[in-house]
Amino acid sequence: MLFDVDGTLMDTVYLHTVAWWEALRQHGERVPMSRVHRSIGMGSDHLLDHLLGEDHDHGDDSALSAAHDTLYAQYWTRLAPLEGAADLLRACAARGWRVVLASSASDRELRVMRDALGADDAIDAVTTADDVEASKPSPDLVARALERAAVPPDRAVFVGDAVWDAEAAGRAGVRCVGLLSGGVSREELTGAGAAEVYQGPADLLAHLDGSLLADPGRPGPAAPAAE
Repeated sequence: MLFDVDGTLMDTVYLHTVAWWEALRQHGERVPMSRVHRSIGMGSDHLLDHLLGEDHDHGDDSALSAAHDTLYAQYWTRLAPLEGAADLLRACAARGWRVVLASSASDRELRVMRDALGADDAIDAVTTADDVEASKPSPDLVARALERAAVPPDRAVFVGDAVWDAEAAGRAGVRCVGLLSGGVSREELTGAGAAEVYQGPADLLAHLDGSLLADPGRPGPAAPAAE
């Protein structure tokens, strides 16, 4: 059972949006918040190319990422999990799922979120952007999470809130459940390959018996390959 973290378990998507918007503004880049928001879920290796174009001057990328990290860190003491997030992880673990977090965050950022989430007793392993060469929507992070869960793609489900989660899962051959808690529409998530969509972790928990998460012993069809 693979879980994204920002926007899926933690209510942090709009904090990242503001931090990236301000970091870009400080470096003379005016990017509408709506575009920044739709890019959250990518790692910075993809996000800046997506927002500024692949031919932008990459000399400022490290400074932009550092500015985002500094701005976002101001919220660390106030980070909050989404309703039902910790209970969802525990319910999945109780059903026999191996719970692995697969986040585009850095190791340090994820540690802060795990502390705020307070569900380490249900988490078997984690993967972060520091573990792979390319972050979501590349499949690397999902593939590494599968290795740490020690399961093949058809025995796993990825839960995420962004189109980049669904695309990364699809490229790794893993079924995806989408959540609306990151502010992305149902149509966008299903269009990117999500097989099911719920309002947020509490809604998924309430409908667990009828979801792809109902039975870890029941393999499913491979996810359709992302374009």
